[in-house]
Amino acid sequence: MNIKSEEKVINQSVKMLSISEDEAGQRIDNYLLAKLKGVPKSLIYRILRKGEVRVNKGRVKPEYKLQQGDCVRVPPVRVSEKEQPPISNKLNKVNQLEKQILFEDDCLLVLNKPSGLAVHGGSGLSFGVIEALRALRPDARFLELVHRLDRDTSGILLVAKKRSALRHLHEQLREKTVQKDYLALVRGVWQSHCKVVQAPLLKNEFSSGERIVKVSEQGKPSETRFSIEERYAGATLVKASPITGRTHQIRVHTQYVGHPIALDDKYGDKEFDQQMTELGLNRLFLHAFSIRFEHPKTGETLRINAPLDESMKGILKQLRNAD
Repeated sequence: MNIKSEEKVINQSVKMLSISEDEAGQRIDNYLLAKLKGVPKSLIYRILRKGEVRVNKGRVKPEYKLQQGDCVRVPPVRVSEKEQPPISNKLNKVNQLEKQILFEDDCLLVLNKPSGLAVHGGSGLSFGVIEALRALRPDARFLELVHRLDRDTSGILLVAKKRSALRHLHEQLREKTVQKDYLALVRGVWQSHCKVVQAPLLKNEFSSGERIVKVSEQGKPSETRFSIEERYAGATLVKASPITGRTHQIRVHTQYVGHPIALDDKYGDKEFDQQMTELGLNRLFLHAFSIRFEHPKTGETLRINAPLDESMKGILKQLRNAD
């Protein structure tokens, strides 16, 4: 078998790239993801780990932050053609995403991300939100995620269209001035006194790319604020507002207090999930429905909402009628 016929060359030869002022400040792994479009994240980490990528002739870790004037060596990269989904699938996702744009100007784009779509290709997925947006906006010189959402979580996702906007929004996230609110359908009767969950979270990442998070004294400080939106027989719709931004934070915190989210395949409850499946729920019931932040250019306070889709509203209506 001719192996080369099944491979696609992303980068044909060694490239020596100089980091501009606008590119400085980003992590090397994110920089490579943007430069080597279509390369799975797992491969990016592999070439970093093996030392094939060099910065100023030295090895660097994925979290290394690039400085202006850095010289980056990028090796030739090949990916299997079978990792690339059919072009028709890509076009369908791109077209669907156009309808989900909630706000856009020359600085940023706000998307209502569908459930089931990863934010980035990688970990066995070669096509995600950022790749779709780059296909949707081929003339955009810069498109980078400001923050992330789990693959199965739907709702508001910020994408910067300028490096300066990305830096400004990241600063707001560090200063905790961005307010993000989620809706989650959880098992059982959420108690009114449970308004804040503070439980340190420890992330474990396996060689397969799967991530499992657990509450642990060795973990990072994590805080989520909760309020009750609506109660049903055997379930509660809660608003979750994360103060910190840890991986799977809301999902693990709800599980920790005994109220796992409906259809959570990592931290859920099988019996509760079966009941929700019988009502027609076919996805994790976690939705980022609101965000408030300062526009990076105008300084205006923006509040953007993404309502629940009709299928999720239908589940809540059934629960309401069953009471």
